[in-house]
Amino acid sequence: MERYPHSLFLIACAFALTSAFADVQLPKILDSGMVLQRNSQVDLWGWADPGESITVRGDWLKRVYKTSADRSGSWKVAIPTKDAGSSHSITIIGKNTIELEDILFGEVWIGSGQSNMEMPLAAVSNAYTGISDSDTEIAAASFPEIRLFQVGNYSSQEPLDDVEEGIVMYGIPASDCAWKPCTPDTIPHFSSTAYFFAAELHRQLGVPVGIIDASWGGTSAEAWTPQSGLKKLGYTEAVDQAVRLPQKADEKIPTRLYNGMIHPLRNYGIKGVIWYQGESNRLRPEKYNELFATMIGEWRSAFSHKFPFYFAQIAPFNYGEKNAAFLREAQAQTESVPNTGMIVTMDIGNEEDIHPKNKREVGRRFALLALANEYGKDVIFSGPKLRKARFDKTRAYLVFDHAKGGLVTRDGKAPNFFEIAGSDKVFHSASATINGNTLSVFSPSVPSPQSVRFAFSNLASPNLMNTAGLPAHPFRTDDW
Repeated sequence: MERYPHSLFLIACAFALTSAFADVQLPKILDSGMVLQRNSQVDLWGWADPGESITVRGDWLKRVYKTSADRSGSWKVAIPTKDAGSSHSITIIGKNTIELEDILFGEVWIGSGQSNMEMPLAAVSNAYTGISDSDTEIAAASFPEIRLFQVGNYSSQEPLDDVEEGIVMYGIPASDCAWKPCTPDTIPHFSSTAYFFAAELHRQLGVPVGIIDASWGGTSAEAWTPQSGLKKLGYTEAVDQAVRLPQKADEKIPTRLYNGMIHPLRNYGIKGVIWYQGESNRLRPEKYNELFATMIGEWRSAFSHKFPFYFAQIAPFNYGEKNAAFLREAQAQTESVPNTGMIVTMDIGNEEDIHPKNKREVGRRFALLALANEYGKDVIFSGPKLRKARFDKTRAYLVFDHAKGGLVTRDGKAPNFFEIAGSDKVFHSASATINGNTLSVFSPSVPSPQSVRFAFSNLASPNLMNTAGLPAHPFRTDDW
């Protein structure tokens, strides 16, 4: 075999390195058909030869934007966007020219988490058997101004600068990582919760919505937390796994889903995040609040943006082991993190199916949070939440917020799934009576109550709600 002299080999290697960015390149998420966050400064970025001059033009921009690639070949330009309207184009010029067309300005959100976020509209496997009325919902999913971007499921040992098409998992095909208009052809394998959220925002706001699906079933919060966050928490074993284990795209290893699926998005301008995860952390609920809050903070730091972060409390299910109510409690405690909010799904779960099918309502409830808190809409966005409790010799008296018009039940029966206990810390089933936004709770087995719990079990599907039809938040007044 003919061999190159050593000097020629080095020259060939050098040429390969310097020609790696011979053309200006963009990450996959910057492409024709995308939605850019309206009325803001957004980043455009990519790669080129070190020192290469980059020019950016937009058909709405009043001037040309210029920069140069740094020594590693990276470049970034911040440009302003305006309000929603007609579609736009962007031209990026270096040694080559890239034309981006059909760009909309609107609201951009990420949907992330595990299977109840990833669950698509269509039936694709024994794990994902389709949402309620899937055929009807898919046929109706024609929204040209809702644009979909699906991040491929990809676990990476190192933080990536671009997303990957990923692997096939639970019957969902690998993604082509491209922006697509929402149509009956493009929606079947997309996150159903994220889609219904986007559709409700689009209907209520009348502007384009870009929704990015970055979710993966059966994954823990540790897998979505940057290594820096795990180090802050002292999770030495998880950090060791993240660093030491070999690269495998299909392994749900701590930090690596963040590396492969969130870190590549960090420069993209977003309005906020919706999140549905927790089932995989239910056996260690005492750690979840701190872990989840840290994860949120690390994401915000990576995006350089304290965006709103809304999450779903896990639904009732027959786990058959440790009480998932403690994980729900940890989720509720995370609402103490600024600019977060939680939706409750206790009334729309299925104790025999960990993937309840009414994802339309889950998406709608996420949208109510966003509409009220981010877009100034006068909508009721929360079910009743306990404000205070007091006890006398026979009863507990509970006062609720978010109960305008009074408390009601969805079946017209007395409120259920209440328990009270006395000093012996033994809980007994209790009856509850509604009086406006107040409940009185009583059990003949507890003559001097000291604590009350509501829907504090794996399987509780309580009937208490407000007049807007939103369910009451589970709680306990003790810390036993």
